[in-house]
Amino acid sequence: MTLLNSPFRGQGLHNFNAGPSILPKEVFEQAAQAVLNYNNTGLSILELGHRTSTFQAVMDEAQALLKELMHLDADHEVLFLHGGASTQFMQVPMNLLDDKETAAYADTGVWGVKAIKEAKLFGKVEVVCTGKDTNYTAIPKDFAVPNDAKYFHITTNNTIYGSQWQKIPATSNVMVADMSSDILSREMDFNAFGLIYAGAQKNIGAAGVNVVVVNKNILGKIKRHIPTIMDYRNHIKEGSMLNTPPVFAVYVCMLTLRWLKAQGGVKAIEKINIEKAALLYNEIDSNPLFKGTVAAEDRSKMNVCFVMTDPALEEPFLNFAKEQGIVGIKGHRLVGGFRASLYNALPLSSVQVLVETMKTFTSKNG
Repeated sequence: MTLLNSPFRGQGLHNFNAGPSILPKEVFEQAAQAVLNYNNTGLSILELGHRTSTFQAVMDEAQALLKELMHLDADHEVLFLHGGASTQFMQVPMNLLDDKETAAYADTGVWGVKAIKEAKLFGKVEVVCTGKDTNYTAIPKDFAVPNDAKYFHITTNNTIYGSQWQKIPATSNVMVADMSSDILSREMDFNAFGLIYAGAQKNIGAAGVNVVVVNKNILGKIKRHIPTIMDYRNHIKEGSMLNTPPVFAVYVCMLTLRWLKAQGGVKAIEKINIEKAALLYNEIDSNPLFKGTVAAEDRSKMNVCFVMTDPALEEPFLNFAKEQGIVGIKGHRLVGGFRASLYNALPLSSVQVLVETMKTFTSKNG
């Protein structure tokens, strides 16, 4: 493949943004049509009543698809709630942790730090491991979770730093996970978690809705009075319709979940994700102008972070990449360098274009 004949997407762009991020082309097309006229109802999806049977069918299908794709058992409920994952930083401990109880947390980056801060408002927090001493470029390996910890919270993938738990820690404690940036990107036993939450805007849909998967058996075990809108049990009882849900965002989630099922589900998409990540990491490791920033065994398959051996070339490379239709690879402001997000909807061809761009730039500047 050459840059001259690279298969740009419809907009002529290769979107590596970390979130909100790329969605499948057919999802864009169906969502755009629904904004004008949803299923020939004469109404826009934006003005569709959430109590109508028409939208109830959307919510039902979205929940059913997620249960199917995650192979959830009867104890696990699927919720589509307002807000992003940051809302869950406080909603999780509000529902699961009493004032005098202790929760265990892993600190593997900014999002873990923020979750820890909120949890301390509701009970005791023990940080059982931290990657701070390596600037979060590695996942902690040697730690123990106290047996009496009410739950153990991890962030499965660290969007900013590009690290990822390759193996979920084995523990007898209730597992809670922020999966915002890698949910549905790889196979795992989702039933092993007491609670999973994820902002939808990376692998599931559009910004504005938060997905929560919770084992109903872990709820209702604290003494605290929980505000009605913050109590997971109320959302379960009302089928995510306790108040007006983010209708359009849920609809986009449903379309994206349909797309994922059509691709062969999580097992099939994981194979593609492995191929995409391997292609890019191989180029980073073999190209003298680039180097990775994360320990090899902890590298994320969703967010690939790297820098250039000569920092003076970073801006020229970024500009050269833009000329090839590549957007969204500038690193987060906290770490700099570059970050290429390889979410489910990003095609392999876009990664091939990025790799070819790196090779071409090196041939001119190496």
